[in-house]
Amino acid sequence: MMPVNGLPTNNSLLMHPKEIAIHNFTYSLPDERIAGFPLSERDASKLLIYKEGIIKEDIYKNITGYLPEKSMLVFNNTRVIQARILFQKPTGGIIEIFCLEPCEAIKEYSSIMARKGKLCWKCLIGGAGKWKEGPLQKKMTVDGQQLLLTAQLIEKLPDAYLVELCWQPENYSFAEIIEQVGRTPLPPYIKRKAQQVDKERYQTIYAKYDGSVAAPTAGLHFTPAIFSALEAKSISHTYITLHVGAGTFKPVKSATLAEHEMHAEWIEVNADAINQLIENIANGIIAVGTTSLRTLESLYWMGVKTILYPGITMDQLSIAQWEIYEPPLAIANILSTAALPALLEWMHRNNFEKIITQTKLLIVPGYLYRMPVAVITNFHQPQSTLLLLVAAAIGEDWRRIYNYAMENDFRFLSYGDGSLIYLPTPAGQ
Repeated sequence: MMPVNGLPTNNSLLMHPKEIAIHNFTYSLPDERIAGFPLSERDASKLLIYKEGIIKEDIYKNITGYLPEKSMLVFNNTRVIQARILFQKPTGGIIEIFCLEPCEAIKEYSSIMARKGKLCWKCLIGGAGKWKEGPLQKKMTVDGQQLLLTAQLIEKLPDAYLVELCWQPENYSFAEIIEQVGRTPLPPYIKRKAQQVDKERYQTIYAKYDGSVAAPTAGLHFTPAIFSALEAKSISHTYITLHVGAGTFKPVKSATLAEHEMHAEWIEVNADAINQLIENIANGIIAVGTTSLRTLESLYWMGVKTILYPGITMDQLSIAQWEIYEPPLAIANILSTAALPALLEWMHRNNFEKIITQTKLLIVPGYLYRMPVAVITNFHQPQSTLLLLVAAAIGEDWRRIYNYAMENDFRFLSYGDGSLIYLPTPAGQ
């Protein structure tokens, strides 16, 4: 099969992604340009529009005017959990437990969050040196009932800890417990304590499924008024779920990508959403956020896998960090209009109503996007995999966009302003 739209395929990159030097993807970001708080109105944030090399500026309230009629927006409906739990020792010292992800293999995230009585989590621990031995305890009141939450340190891992959390009485789910006792897990670059406003504003208005420890921030700008405007222009939308992990904030510290381990994230996508994507590819798919973009591209590669390996299992469907850049995936040259129907047929054949698996997909310059015509996204940290993802879409023009944003008082990172970036060539459909 010929390369899609005459564009290079992944096996014809000038260099293997492992050789990419991260120092080529940095810029100066003063602390004062990092948004510390959200604006009072979600859709008042500034919007940079990049299309065919031209940069324009507006606000999110007017985003519909820059979107093609009958196109489809893809939103990530994950919900941020109150992942930070503070325990006070009898001596007065504070130990913070940051819940990253469940210890056990996850078949469905909702079943984990519904667990009652006891649960083991992989955690970061602030003040771990103060936690010598014995359990930590925290009392709380829920609906007039006294609850006791206990944390027991189980094991130290190279990059985290395993902590068993149990609570009495046991008739509450973990989702209910953490919602009451936890705090909003603001990103590390927001140098303040979480406030009550964050519980609402560090959450999209369409958040539904508990599981993220960071918000899909591009969606924070969307309001009911924007959704009404989308409908009036016959712009449809659908939802996927990617549970954002703390690894999204992990900078690339190695000189090249070869030594960087890409974080894994859980995705859940039902058959109806995949069918909607198939029906709307020709009209143009627009990813709202890098998490939606990563999920869309992962679905494409999963579809390719079902073509190459018809007997593949759900566990084998997961996307590893480097596999798409190496044969057989790198030389598959399969269209998205073939890959997605193959994935849907595989689901029907195996009686799966939705895809539940992990992705470690690493998107870097030279990568050929298969699914979207555009992405809506905030401005990302220097030397981050999210910045690499943007550079993969528009090449060196990422510098023009970021220079424009810096020179025109755009606010950066999670609570900051954003952009609508059109890919310079049609997606590989």
